[in-house]
Amino acid sequence: MNKLNKQFLSFCIILSFFVIVFPVMAADFPDPLNGVSLQILIGRIIYAVLGIIGSLFLVMFIYGGVTWMMSSGSNEKVQKGKDILIWATIGLVVIFASYSIVRFIFAGLKI
Repeated sequence: MNKLNKQFLSFCIILSFFVIVFPVMAADFPDPLNGVSLQILIGRIIYAVLGIIGSLFLVMFIYGGVTWMMSSGSNEKVQKGKDILIWATIGLVVIFASYSIVRFIFAGLKI
């Protein structure tokens, strides 16, 4: 057998393993969603992500306030603290807007 035939035979054996064995192994797995629809699962994931982003807002807001308070009169640090607070507030507005949009869409889809 030359090298090309050996490679082709190896490829066929590996391919048959993936085609035959994996579907058989997957046949016994129960429903991982436990009967929950995909829309509800996506909604839960979106709400969890929005909650995490809201927590990040709180951390950034505290960081901006501490930076401003610890500036010791340095104009650069004061401006940096103000910028952090402004951008964190803009981020909070975006979070509320996205939450409202998600609620509106899910209410329309009756999820």
